[in-house]
Amino acid sequence: MSTLELHVHHDAEELARGAADALATEIGWAIRRRGTATFAMSGGTTPWAMLAALARHPIDWGLVHLFQVDERAVGDDDDARSWKHTREALVDAIDIPAANLHPIPIGVDLEGAAREYSATIQHVAGGVLDVVHLGLGDDGHTASLVPGDPVLSVTDRLAAPTAEYRGARRVTLTYPALAAAARIVWLVDGAAKADALQRLVAGDDSIPAGRVPQDRAIVHCDEAAVSSLLGGK
Repeated sequence: MSTLELHVHHDAEELARGAADALATEIGWAIRRRGTATFAMSGGTTPWAMLAALARHPIDWGLVHLFQVDERAVGDDDDARSWKHTREALVDAIDIPAANLHPIPIGVDLEGAAREYSATIQHVAGGVLDVVHLGLGDDGHTASLVPGDPVLSVTDRLAAPTAEYRGARRVTLTYPALAAAARIVWLVDGAAKADALQRLVAGDDSIPAGRVPQDRAIVHCDEAAVSSLLGGK
């Protein structure tokens, strides 16, 4: 039986706002517990509205360290670069010290970038991120943990490089990093992801997303994404 909390929203605006509210709550709890919070964000287009909504919350961003869940190995100004859009949607709209920003250091040496990022997470967060936002692909991937990639077998690092996927290699958080996270907030939208969401909720470990621990996770989705669970398939 699934242990996932599932929150269904009517439309894209409500979904973005609901997920942002959940993230703000989790970040606030971490600050109250420890005096600081670490928050890792996934890439892709789906989170942009959520991050913009999060920026409107009265969070003391000086106490928050921002990380990435994954990043494409493309140039800084490439539209496929997740950090570019994260800056536009969130970072440029909040008052946060530059020292609290921890983008994945993409370069020619992806192995070196992953080692450096693992060390940063260990140094800043003690290897345990407070809040991790995850997305879900229609093929069942999450972060840049995609079906068949050797990175799925990494057990001794917090971040690692991937093989090429949809035109680019990436650096991603690994299963150990996700398993250690204090709280995971999934954001899932669209009918194309309905089957993958059904498998995620069922704990189907034949898809990469199904291998992420569920006991500290919540899912925010729209009605289209949840259609398979509601018998609308």
